[in-house]
Amino acid sequence: MPEQFVIGVDLGGTKILTALANREGRVLAEQKIPTEAAKGQQHVIAQIVQSVEHVRKKAGVQTEQVPVLALGSPGPLDTRTGVIRFAPNLAWHDLPIRQALERQLSIPVLLDNDANLAALGEHVYGAGRGEDNMVYITVSTGIGGGLIFGGRLYHGFTDGAGEIGHMTVSPDGPLCGCGNRGCLEALASGTAIARDARELATRGRGAQILAAAGGDVAGITAVTVAAAAAAGDDTAQSIICRAARYLGIGIANIINLLNPSLVVLGGGVMNIGEPVWQNLRTEVRARTLEEAGKSVRLAAAELGGRAGVMGAIALALRHTGGMK
Repeated sequence: MPEQFVIGVDLGGTKILTALANREGRVLAEQKIPTEAAKGQQHVIAQIVQSVEHVRKKAGVQTEQVPVLALGSPGPLDTRTGVIRFAPNLAWHDLPIRQALERQLSIPVLLDNDANLAALGEHVYGAGRGEDNMVYITVSTGIGGGLIFGGRLYHGFTDGAGEIGHMTVSPDGPLCGCGNRGCLEALASGTAIARDARELATRGRGAQILAAAGGDVAGITAVTVAAAAAAGDDTAQSIICRAARYLGIGIANIINLLNPSLVVLGGGVMNIGEPVWQNLRTEVRARTLEEAGKSVRLAAAELGGRAGVMGAIALALRHTGGMK
């Protein structure tokens, strides 16, 4: 019997990362290409197909040697039917992507949420190795997450588990993109940090934030706020501390509810460094129940932007019996 391989695809709003791996999970070929979502869903599907074919041919692998492909996509989605219900960054509604890809590639396709697969990637190949019960949180433009229980992804009844960014942490807080008020994402994400900084800059505060954005209020981002904070700007530091405090509240809620042994944190906001980590740790210590708080460990994600595609590979290997 010829050797078998698996392919993982991480579909994002701006890029598609595709990798082909052997049965041990070693990546043999990969490619990153732009999603080009503005050109429409059929173009994006063609981009995925092109990328899959590229890595397959680069590795010298025949189609029949690939028993399964795993795709991570923004959601909500239905893992059972292979349908993406809604992907706002792609402007997709009710797209049967599994059917479309299987028809064009002649390879069975598994579909899962991109944050779930990032969690699985960290669990198998990154900071969560050896942990059976862990929570993964990514704090970037938005806030997402994935739950690992008993070494397995937990999807919930309708594939909606792990929407950590949409827990309410301040009932009268700012409006979130989901339509609710006071979501964690609306208070602690990179988008929230930038929004708070722009509001203060329009009122004449945060001179170094504005300078880091070239004097343009509209150009203020979480990156410029972080740069101003590092340069000693009090306003920037207070914005970051406030976001980190809310993040700590959210994490404490998760720890008290789920009692994981590990919480893995990744994403651009966590890369700001010690100001975020110190403040969220303080809040977690203050708000967790004693035993749960003492037993849990907080750790930085290790895989960065590769977490999703490595999780897709792990999902595909588990499906074929290539790994536990």
